[in-house]
Amino acid sequence: MLGFVCFMCPGLFNALNGLGAGGQVDSSTSANANSALYATFAVAAFFAGSINNVLGSKLTLLLGSCGYALYIGSYLAVNIHENVSGFVIGAGSVLGVCAGLLWTAQGSLMLAYPTESQKGMFIAIFWSIFNLGGVVGASVSLGQNFHSTIGFVILTGIGVLIPLLMVDPHKVIRSDGTRVTTPRHPSWKTEFWGLWVALRTDPYIILLFPMFFASNWFYTWQFNDFNGAIFNIRARSLNNLVYWLAQIIGSVSIGFLLDQHRLSRRLRAFSAWCVLLVMVFVVHVWAYFYQKNYTREQIHSKGFHEIDIYDSEYTGRVMLFIFCGLLDAMWQTTAYWMMGAMSNDPAKLAHFTGFYKSIQSAGAAGIWRGDAVGLPYMNIFISTWVLLVAGLVFALPMIHMRVQETSEDDEMYDLESEPSDHALTSNR
Repeated sequence: MLGFVCFMCPGLFNALNGLGAGGQVDSSTSANANSALYATFAVAAFFAGSINNVLGSKLTLLLGSCGYALYIGSYLAVNIHENVSGFVIGAGSVLGVCAGLLWTAQGSLMLAYPTESQKGMFIAIFWSIFNLGGVVGASVSLGQNFHSTIGFVILTGIGVLIPLLMVDPHKVIRSDGTRVTTPRHPSWKTEFWGLWVALRTDPYIILLFPMFFASNWFYTWQFNDFNGAIFNIRARSLNNLVYWLAQIIGSVSIGFLLDQHRLSRRLRAFSAWCVLLVMVFVVHVWAYFYQKNYTREQIHSKGFHEIDIYDSEYTGRVMLFIFCGLLDAMWQTTAYWMMGAMSNDPAKLAHFTGFYKSIQSAGAAGIWRGDAVGLPYMNIFISTWVLLVAGLVFALPMIHMRVQETSEDDEMYDLESEPSDHALTSNR
């Protein structure tokens, strides 16, 4: 049921966003909405743990899913009324807050439900169902199809209602007879303190910050300035479908390399780094030969020919989009693996992922805003290429200095050491 909540909410959001401007609104409105979304997401994630502690995972999941219904509903409003761009942007801001709630609750439940021996299976079931949301949603052409948009709103509305049917976690009994106890998140004050402690005890994480920053930056060019710019709605929908399918292949393939225990851990790390470097240059050298042939002004001019799936130039461009999906999945998977290779301390890893989501969202907010104000496509494209290369360059010394054959068991750094507020430790 948790998987289907994310199938119908963030999964369908991914499909909608991947069409480029949602397939319906002008690109500047979509870009501003995404900028607002990621800006509020970056902030809300720090407070979502405290809200989850008070309300519980079930109610937090319900509130978080509502934002996705509102956002997708805002695209329906575009079909009904003109000049509602403010509503779409406002819905994006609300969604950022709700996304922080949903993913916090999702993490709590994902950690709580399975027994120790079932964790891999439960995670696999969840992520398979969730990612199918993007695949299935992408197979439906949104375009200016009013009825298709209504269908998306209805599906997302069902996703909002699913948490009401879920049993309270503390009433769930696992297959081994034990009861589920959801983990208690730190308060927001403890969260900020813990981030500082994590940074102080392992400053090498700073070398991954450029990689984190770039990890959502490339979506703007891929979705709005390539897929949303030069293709008609039928081609966008097919591109979106193969993009999310490629994500599954990319994640599995790089994960297979990173799990090759016949190779040393350091060799796997350097090998994955090399694969990413090659993929970054293959994708962006290839894309450059397409990007140099169109500008923002040209696509808005009368007579601009949008590429259809039957056009001869479509094949090369859809293959490029498939490689974009592969690169995205490989990048995200490797970033998480590198964080995991730095420590075995779950508290420290939780704060590392906090750095990851916050910096990632801040970068996304900035570049979506840049797209909204009309930065040239080529500028956004070059900035994407440069940031990806910079992320790899900065990560290289971290791999050399911190990735060892095994992660020594870190001493669980104790947030009780905060001198100003010992009482905060009761939330750990």
